[in-house]
Amino acid sequence: MGEQAAFARMNGLGNEIIVADMRGRSDHIAPAAAIALARDPATKFDQIMAIHDPKTPGTDYYIEIINCDGTQAQACGNGMRCVVQALAAETGRDRFAFETLAGILMAAEHEDGLISVDMGRPRFDWREIPLAEEFADTSRIELQVGPIDAPVLHSPSVASMGNPHAIFWVDRDVWSFELEKFGPLLEHHPIFPERANISIAQVTANDALTLRTWERGAGLTRACGSAACAAAVSAARTGRTGRRVTVTVPGGPLEIEWRADDHVIMTGPAEFEFSGRFDPATGAWTRDIPLQVERGMA
Repeated sequence: MGEQAAFARMNGLGNEIIVADMRGRSDHIAPAAAIALARDPATKFDQIMAIHDPKTPGTDYYIEIINCDGTQAQACGNGMRCVVQALAAETGRDRFAFETLAGILMAAEHEDGLISVDMGRPRFDWREIPLAEEFADTSRIELQVGPIDAPVLHSPSVASMGNPHAIFWVDRDVWSFELEKFGPLLEHHPIFPERANISIAQVTANDALTLRTWERGAGLTRACGSAACAAAVSAARTGRTGRRVTVTVPGGPLEIEWRADDHVIMTGPAEFEFSGRFDPATGAWTRDIPLQVERGMA
């Protein structure tokens, strides 16, 4: 077994997250280790957020994001909130600048315990999402599920929040659709050369919508922060809502604001579950024993 690294099992509205401390090391978490952790019921996760030493001056940390299938992700809003909570508890700081594959993100913990992450600017150009073919208007593209004359879903809005998203708008309960069946098919549809996160959204008020997401590389998830952001900006872009909305995902509500400066701010909670140590090469892990339990067993 190699040198172990500390980790915390956390969640952001039920989005299962492992925050791994890879600071002071030159190695990375191997895909095989991620897959092994994901298979264990105790450590199964949607994303691993690996904290590395900073690469770019002016940033605090570089965050490597790993899906449960071992692939890398560009963005994970719920995971970023977990990282902020963990680092705030360790350092006493409440503001951070993170670098990810999607760029530099600013984040802050508030006095009420909620955490805001600046998810950056949305991208709507077909080349930046990216799509495999040109669409002049990405607020509604030609893509459908079901029979041609009576599709179950059709004409999604597509956008990038550092990662690709497709949002299908529906008029009835988002739970009445079999997302677990068509989600994986659409994730791998040829129109998405880098695959895509697939969401179903129902607008319930000018400032509210409900959302379910099949997450690229992770599957059905109780919360996907970047999908909530993509749905919020797409709803505002198509005139379905205003620019500040509550997005209710299966795990609970997220507050999304698409500011006048084009930045998308996501605010929500994070929750610590337990901590341990693991081998980044194999995924073998041990759980920390809380002090009170240790005393009770003495």
